[in-house]
Amino acid sequence: MFGSFMPKEGKFFDYFVDLAGCIVRASHELADLMANFDDVERRAYNIETIEKEGDRITQTAVELLHKTFITPLDREHIHGLITNMDDILDLVEDVAQSVFLFDVRTVTPEARKLADICVACAEKVKEAVSLLSDMKNAHTIMGVCHEVDRLESEADHVMRSAMAKLFRDEPDVRQVIKLRSIYELLEAITDRCEDVANLIEGIVLENS
Repeated sequence: MFGSFMPKEGKFFDYFVDLAGCIVRASHELADLMANFDDVERRAYNIETIEKEGDRITQTAVELLHKTFITPLDREHIHGLITNMDDILDLVEDVAQSVFLFDVRTVTPEARKLADICVACAEKVKEAVSLLSDMKNAHTIMGVCHEVDRLESEADHVMRSAMAKLFRDEPDVRQVIKLRSIYELLEAITDRCEDVANLIEGIVLENS
């Protein structure tokens, strides 16, 4: 009865793309921070600003989901996709804040490599969600998601090598603690990107 007074769809695909765009921008800012260390506080602030923008998109999308009677995708899928992408942004901010708060002055090549992989994952997430509104793109979307899986596996390999090198070669215990935390957060970003890719694969399989 009340359903007829509620919206039948919503701009969910636009919100997916907008939020993925925030992830791409934040990940590029993070990679620049890790590569240059030229203005850590400013870059951390820029990432925080992007994260807040992402929070607003997430909140708007979730509110619309509660008001929408007929959704273009399963409600659980929409909610999962939005919240998992928001989690990626949170993790990017966590890395930047950790670098700033821990007063990290330099990082290893492995940390920079992990940051670059995060950028690649973010760009693939955006590519996948940009195609999601048309299931004629199903084959292409699945290929993009498989590439995210490959990148996450690469990040795992870099992470293991980085940890082994850190505990073997770094004499400063404080530096070990700081870098270990940074490595783990960077690798978690790729894990969450893989979670998003897996969700997208499930959506494609269910709707194509």
